[in-house]
Amino acid sequence: MDHFTPQHGSWLNIAEIELAVLSNMCLTQLIPDKDHLRREIEANVNARNAKAAPVNWRFTSQDARRKLARLYPRFSN
Repeated sequence: MDHFTPQHGSWLNIAEIELAVLSNMCLTQLIPDKDHLRREIEANVNARNAKAAPVNWRFTSQDARRKLARLYPRFSN
């Protein structure tokens, strides 16, 4: 079985994005019971999988080095 490994970023970033989408799509309403919640989640996951929307990475390595310079120590040779 093949697994998709993102070329840029991390699978954890993708998981966080998908959880945020799921939260916005079905957890903004009152869910009466666990079975209803399970059906809502399954429907939303199936819709997202069918759409197969790619992740658009906008935060480049250069952006990270500039924005997070304090976390990237500079070593002199």
